[in-house]
Amino acid sequence: MSTAQQVPDILSPEFAADPYPAYRVMRESAPLIRHEATQSWIVSRYEDVERVFKDRAGQFTTENYDWQIEPVHGRTILQLSGREHAVRRALVAPAFRGAELQEKFLPVIERNSRELIDAFRHTGRADLVTDYATRLPVNVIADMLGLDKADHDRFHGWYTTVIAFLGNLSGDPEVAAAGARTRVEFAEYMFPIIRERRENPGDDLLSALCAAEVDGVRMSDEDIKAFCSLLLAAGGETTDKAISSIFANLLAHPEQLAAVREDRSLIPRAFAETLRYTPPVHMIMRQTATEVELSGGTVPAGATVTCLIGAANRDENRYRDPDCFDVLRDDLTTTTAFSAAADHLAFALGRHFCVGALLAKAEVVTGVGQLLDAMPDLRPADGFDLVERGVFTRGPQSLPVRFTPAAA
Repeated sequence: MSTAQQVPDILSPEFAADPYPAYRVMRESAPLIRHEATQSWIVSRYEDVERVFKDRAGQFTTENYDWQIEPVHGRTILQLSGREHAVRRALVAPAFRGAELQEKFLPVIERNSRELIDAFRHTGRADLVTDYATRLPVNVIADMLGLDKADHDRFHGWYTTVIAFLGNLSGDPEVAAAGARTRVEFAEYMFPIIRERRENPGDDLLSALCAAEVDGVRMSDEDIKAFCSLLLAAGGETTDKAISSIFANLLAHPEQLAAVREDRSLIPRAFAETLRYTPPVHMIMRQTATEVELSGGTVPAGATVTCLIGAANRDENRYRDPDCFDVLRDDLTTTTAFSAAADHLAFALGRHFCVGALLAKAEVVTGVGQLLDAMPDLRPADGFDLVERGVFTRGPQSLPVRFTPAAA
């Protein structure tokens, strides 16, 4: 086992500015680090992170979410296991796959994307972060749930506070207090709406959650509120950063941008490669149920394990030229990239694989396609220098672009 002194600390400004050099050092010489400040063991190699997520031997739990997530969301599906988890997942999963996603929610995605683009399509300029990426997923989720999009700024404020809480690795008390306030505010907002939907159901996801039943089990008001809170935060933050990162990567590789523009079937490949190369979520934690041997040493039972997705997805033992962005790479399987059989780690794996992966894909494919249509000669704004922000989640701070408006 290595100590954190051998590599840049994950809480340091150096790491926050660019974690990828540190990730390389970790994989090569410090694959298991005992990190005192976060009271966790850090793993960075693909084989170890994959093993933790798949957990075929039952050695890892999500009990860490009791303190990491429950204070802001309430008890969520992420904390459940066994039959309790299976039943809750069966209650929520249908809305995020297959016919229901395509028939009911794809039009919602298309409409929301078009409305956002309409605000700047004739101007020749936009910031793809503030004008589009931060707004689309929250608007889509609000529409799916049948919530008032006029409350967008409240939703965005809540999920930003929640993500800050989840990434509060240094234990800032103000961040923790803001997260606790958000849980109360969101509950006060949602409970009356949930009660109203139970009495007067509509054709929306919230009504479907209120009515859903599996093996005689239905979701309580608290279950539904916690899931909606999780959906807004996880679905908002990750898709937000994925969309802006796709464009940051393509703008940095004009020949690949041209290829994607010419052949829109490459958009899922660009998304999958972005999830590998610059994943929206860089860290996911688990807790050991037993003593576990990993590369570099032994982790005791009851310990928190911090899995560095951003490091594992650039492991040279898994991917060829891992520090190169390549939408045509042949060692990343696009057909399984949005399922539990994915060979990147951005959505986790195993029983807690992201339930919203196909929703994210639908938002990205639709949004990227519509943006490319609206911006035929897309280019970075003069003098723009990309800055990424975030340690727990990470993405472009801004992405100002210029384009000649498409002919009407």
